[in-house]
Amino acid sequence: MADENALAALGERLVAQVVELGIRGGGPLSTAVESAEQHLVTAMGDREEAIRRLVATHVRLAAASGFVTGLGGIATLPVTVPASMAGLYIIATRMTAGIAHLRGYDVETDEVRSAVLVSLLGSAGAAVLRNTGVEIGQRSTAVALERLPARALSEVNKHVGHRLVAQAGEKGLVNLTKLVPLVGGPICAAVDGVSCKTIAGYAMRTFIPVVPRVVLAEVVPGETSGEVVQGEIVPN
Repeated sequence: MADENALAALGERLVAQVVELGIRGGGPLSTAVESAEQHLVTAMGDREEAIRRLVATHVRLAAASGFVTGLGGIATLPVTVPASMAGLYIIATRMTAGIAHLRGYDVETDEVRSAVLVSLLGSAGAAVLRNTGVEIGQRSTAVALERLPARALSEVNKHVGHRLVAQAGEKGLVNLTKLVPLVGGPICAAVDGVSCKTIAGYAMRTFIPVVPRVVLAEVVPGETSGEVVQGEIVPN
C-alpha cells in the first residue's frame, strides 16, 4: 500500500510537471502554442505541414534529451533516471499540445489537456480510459473527454500519471544502459526519439482536424483602403 501511494504521488507530480512545462513552457522552452505557431509560419500557413515539421523538431529534441541524460553513468544515476523520464514526457507533451492547437483545439481547456496526457500512453491510453469509465467507441479521445466533469478528468489524469510511472519502471532494461558511461547516451537517444515519434502518431489520431488545413489569402485592389484580402479555404 505504501508503495502504491508513493507511485500515485510520483505520478501526480509528473503529470503536473509535464503540463506546466510541456504546455505553458519555461526556461528555454516556449509555450506549446508559440512553438506550433512558429512552425505554422515556416510552413506558409499549411497546418499539416506545420505538424510534420513540429513532430520532426520534437523527435530531434527528444533524442538530444535522451542522449544528454544518458551520458552520466552510475555516478549520476539517481538524477538521470527521473530527468530522462520527465524530459521525454515534457517534450512529447509540448509536441502533442502543438498538434492539438494546429488542428483547432484549445489547449487551455481541461479536457484537451487530459487528451494530451492520454496520448503519452500510446496504446495503453484506451485501457486507462476504460478503467476510469470512459468509452471511446468510434470517437476520438478528445471528443470522448469533452463532456466529462472536472472531477472525472482529474481521475483520468491520476490514472495517466500512475501508468506513466509504471511504464518507466517497465523499461528498466533500457535504464540499465545508463550504468555504462558513453554507451547509454546513444541508446537512450534512439529510444527517446522513437518513443516521441510513436506518441506523435497517437496524438494525430487523438486530435482529428476541426479547422481547415490552410487559408490562402489573395490581395486585390480595394475601393477605400486600397487593398482587400480575400480568403480561400482549403479543406483537409
